[in-house]
Amino acid sequence: MFRRVLVANRGEIAQRIIRACRELNVETVAVYSEADADALYLRQADETICIGPAAGAKSYLDIPAVISAAEIADVEAIHPGYGFLAENDHFAEVCRSCQIEFIGPSAETIAMVGNKARAREIAMGAKVPVVPGSDGPVTSEEQAKEEARKIGYPVMIKAASGGGGRGMRVAHNEPSLLSGMRSAQAEAAAAFGDDTVYFEKFIESGRHVEVQILADGNGEVLHLGERDCSVQRRHQKLIEESPSPTLTPKQRKGMCAAAVRLAKASNYKNAGTVEFILDQDGSFYFIEVNARIQVEHTVTELVTGVDLIAAQLRIASGESLWIKQRDIRNQGHAIECRINAENPAKGFMPSPGRVVAFVPPGGPGVRVDSHCYSGYSIPPNYDSMIAKLLVHRPTRDEAIRCMIRALDEFVVEGPHTTISFQREVLSHADFLAGLHDTNFVERTFGSHP
Repeated sequence: MFRRVLVANRGEIAQRIIRACRELNVETVAVYSEADADALYLRQADETICIGPAAGAKSYLDIPAVISAAEIADVEAIHPGYGFLAENDHFAEVCRSCQIEFIGPSAETIAMVGNKARAREIAMGAKVPVVPGSDGPVTSEEQAKEEARKIGYPVMIKAASGGGGRGMRVAHNEPSLLSGMRSAQAEAAAAFGDDTVYFEKFIESGRHVEVQILADGNGEVLHLGERDCSVQRRHQKLIEESPSPTLTPKQRKGMCAAAVRLAKASNYKNAGTVEFILDQDGSFYFIEVNARIQVEHTVTELVTGVDLIAAQLRIASGESLWIKQRDIRNQGHAIECRINAENPAKGFMPSPGRVVAFVPPGGPGVRVDSHCYSGYSIPPNYDSMIAKLLVHRPTRDEAIRCMIRALDEFVVEGPHTTISFQREVLSHADFLAGLHDTNFVERTFGSHP
């Protein structure tokens, strides 16, 4: 196991990594920007290093600054968390050249599965069903028109290097196709430095289901079941749960097996997620691979009892998988609500600022992962998520009731939050019946967005 690890992230995931390291007797070095100087997790790290001003490009995304901090602190490995540099293959390669272990997949694997067009090719080679779409990138308006005619409207325009809902547009006709392609390319170029896009058939009223995998780099790959992430707003996940309330045992077996095949085909190592869309007729199709730990990894931890951050550290340090597929027993039902500092009444406008009071809920089956506290000032520079509220109970109905109770207990004074909106979603008849899909929020709560 490593002696000393640098945490190249911020917020709740930085705190989560530090906690896992402490339980493994691994020292931690936390980097931070000037905007995060009063962050709670800095008090829990063994050492802290400021790496730049508030702007992410000049701090958390500044590879030379992060590497310099790692060398000064004499660490053996870097954990990138999610976002920022987590899926940056160049950063993984720089770590390797500096003889610092990157806690995640190899640079080659990140590059391979991080390009969604290339990932589709790998999936097809592994006999994993993919959404009907273009054969590779779409580069001209004439090609766009032809591909759309072949696929059939509506068409999803997707950035090959995209993520987090950026570089994605839905087109229902030719004018919206061409304008959507231009805006997706511009957004992708600004966010990822790559304006490559490709097309897929847009599956309306689908379910977003993803499979958590662990791989040790020695050919051993196992899955830890699925998470249903269908409650979304503009491709941003709001609520995740496991198990999915809609999958049949046959669908679950087929989807998890497909995820393992894809991981093996891409020589995957460490933790990752394979995402699928489930059609109304029960067919599932591959969407993408997230070559990192996910925000919602905590849902899987609750139903399996497996500490996924500790697993990442153990695999990166050279351990082979210490558990077998038969050892994974998913028990009960877990739900996660992302608590964001946003105002749902004003189009989910970010609501940074000072937190006057922060009183998280508790009680049986409740878990809160948060870097927030009373008196903390939420900076305007980063993602608006301030907490992850999770519950774990024997059944889905019990989990929903527990979550509603926990949301009612949650006190955040100062900024606007999504707490009341999450309660509306959880109380809706379609969610209670498990009938929601990826368009549920826009269709049902149109006045909010």
